[in-house]
Amino acid sequence: MPLDDNFIYSPPQQPLDILYEDDDFIAVDKPAGLLSVMGRLPEHQDSAYLRILAKYPHAKVTHRLDMATSGILLFAKHRDAEVAMSKLFQARQVKKYYMALVQGKLTGEGSIDVPLITDWENRPRQKVDFDIGKSAKTLYQAVEYDNQQDISRILLEPITGRSHQLRVHLAYIGHPIIGDKLYHFVPQQCNLNRMALHACELKFTHPLQHIELHIQSKMPF
Repeated sequence: MPLDDNFIYSPPQQPLDILYEDDDFIAVDKPAGLLSVMGRLPEHQDSAYLRILAKYPHAKVTHRLDMATSGILLFAKHRDAEVAMSKLFQARQVKKYYMALVQGKLTGEGSIDVPLITDWENRPRQKVDFDIGKSAKTLYQAVEYDNQQDISRILLEPITGRSHQLRVHLAYIGHPIIGDKLYHFVPQQCNLNRMALHACELKFTHPLQHIELHIQSKMPF
């Protein structure tokens, strides 16, 4: 992801927790504040991918998480696994679930189906654009509401995989994610020092071993 010129990158240094590993894939628990892949500048090289490459030099990226998002990040250990996994993602045969804390009271369940496009004058921001935006859909389910803090905990399932999709969609319906510095313009006080978005579950059929995988990550908030 493009980084702001004034941004000082200070990623967490603890070792990556391995959530799943076999001959083809390795899934790690990426902490908030760590890039998924290397940035352009030398000081932005430290990333989950660079750390994986240190042990598996032939590893490939299968998907990414925003730097501010924590949770499950899956890498392929070799080219055949990458190609097979890419086909699953393209066919939308990978189920991804996220947990988030959002501002305001959100109840029930529903879908957010609004098109998104890069806000080129304000990169890396994305924006809703009904004329030329690319289709984007997110399913949500309310879990609980904290009346004292006016914060809702919700489970999210992105059907598409647009950049910043969950963050923009939730801000669009008036429930921005707590701690989101790009899309939460008037954040209320919260005891978190991070964005409250976590990739908590990944479900798919192993494309090479043909077994059902359900990878989970513990909630950090």
